[in-house]
Amino acid sequence: MTLTHTQKKTVKAKSGMTLIELTVVILVLLSLISILFVGARAWKRGSDRAGCIMNIRNVQQGLRSYVNMNNLLPDAVIDPAEIIGTDKFVETEPKCPAAGVYTGQASTAIPLMGVLYMTCGLAAAPDNHEPASFVGW
Repeated sequence: MTLTHTQKKTVKAKSGMTLIELTVVILVLLSLISILFVGARAWKRGSDRAGCIMNIRNVQQGLRSYVNMNNLLPDAVIDPAEIIGTDKFVETEPKCPAAGVYTGQASTAIPLMGVLYMTCGLAAAPDNHEPASFVGW
């Protein structure tokens, strides 16, 4: 008996992904999302720090403008309400973007040049809401 016809077996590949491949894809996506969240948190922290330093700078410059316009000397007694308020040197009461508390602006003595009039409660925290240099303020 001779075989005139040969049968070929074809193996058809299954379409789709295996469970392991799907798990790997999900893990890669989760790791990328976690990196995104870490970066966004660092960006927010930096943004809050910059906003806080700008608040401190604005109040410091408003104080120096008030002192210069009224020919006052350091350690002179002032009313803080003359600096911060509507139609004053600083329009609104400063608020730290990271919920820190400003201290010192209730002081009635004009600080010496190179000394901040107010500081943020988060100045020593890892957020470091303190300017690197404020000599010219």
